[in-house]
Amino acid sequence: MDMNRRQFFKVCGVGLGASSMAALGMAPPVAYAESIRHFKLTNTRETRNTCPYCSVGCGLILYSQGSGGKNVAQEIIHIEGDADHPVNRGTLCPKGAGLLDFVHSPNRLQYPQVREAGSNEWKRLDWDEALDRIARLMKDDRDANFVEKNEQGQIVNRWLSTGFLAASASSNEAGYITHKVVRSLGILAFDNQARV
Repeated sequence: MDMNRRQFFKVCGVGLGASSMAALGMAPPVAYAESIRHFKLTNTRETRNTCPYCSVGCGLILYSQGSGGKNVAQEIIHIEGDADHPVNRGTLCPKGAGLLDFVHSPNRLQYPQVREAGSNEWKRLDWDEALDRIARLMKDDRDANFVEKNEQGQIVNRWLSTGFLAASASSNEAGYITHKVVRSLGILAFDNQARV
C-alpha cells in the first residue's frame, strides 16, 4: 500500500481515536443473537414429493416435524423446490411456492366423499369403503357395457362407457403401468392430464 506522510497520520489518528473510545467503554456490545437463534429446519424430517398442480411435475422438499413415532402424524412446516430435481432445479411457480397454505387450508379435502343420486348432501367415506365402491361401480358398468365383437363379428373387447384420466406428475414407470391396466380393462377413452 503506497501512502504519503499526511495519509499515514490520518490512519494512525483514526486508529488511536477508536482504541481510546474502546478503552473508555464505548465499544459496541458483543452480538450474541446469532448464537441463540435456532435454525427452524434442524429437527425436521425431509421428504421429496411432486407438486400436485400442473403437468410440469416440479420436485418439492417437504419438511415436517413430529416425534417420529409409528402412528404419529407429522406436521409439515416448510415446503421448497428440490434443487436436485431435473425438472425445476429448485425453482417453483407462485402456486408451488404457496403450497404450505394449501396443505394447512381448512377447506382442503382430506378424505373421500360421495353424494348419492338425488341427494344434496355429501357423505364421508373411509378409504376402504371408497375404493370398494369405485371397484363395484366399475365392474357393474363394464359388465353392462362391454363390447366383445363389432358389427362385422370381429373381436374388439372394448369398454366405451367409462374413461380414465391419468395423473400428469407420475413417473414413466407409473404411467406405463396405468396404461397397461386401463387398456387391459378395454377402456378406450384414456388420456393424461399433461395433455389437458
